[in-house]
Amino acid sequence: MSTEAIQEKKRDPNDPCLFCKDPRGVSIQHELAYSARDSYPASPGHTVVIPRRHVSSFFDLTPEEVAACMGLIKEEKIRIDEEFNPDGYNVGVNVGPAAGQSIFHVHIHIIPRYKGDVENPQGGIRHVIPKKAYYTR
Repeated sequence: MSTEAIQEKKRDPNDPCLFCKDPRGVSIQHELAYSARDSYPASPGHTVVIPRRHVSSFFDLTPEEVAACMGLIKEEKIRIDEEFNPDGYNVGVNVGPAAGQSIFHVHIHIIPRYKGDVENPQGGIRHVIPKKAYYTR
């Protein structure tokens, strides 16, 4: 294997899985899931909720894992509200490469939003497909 290939392999967040091997900045821990601040935050307080079982798709989680993740989202919202006082939230999951998933272990983003953080927030998560972001009601 070439030096370049070895370096590329070292940068792969899926080998080994970052969320399985070395969870960093853990905020809340439960039996089925945990939460941590995002390493590359989109805004102050950006947090991810991660099931402990290694599975790539949100749709493959058990009902118990989904419930544990949703409970952590609510717990983290309280913490984020107290620390950062955001004006709103986006909560979302990227499933598959076409949706932008880059670490293939489910993680749910809790992104605090602040008045004025973008010129026009209409459409919210619809901005993942820019032409669909703005629409007439």
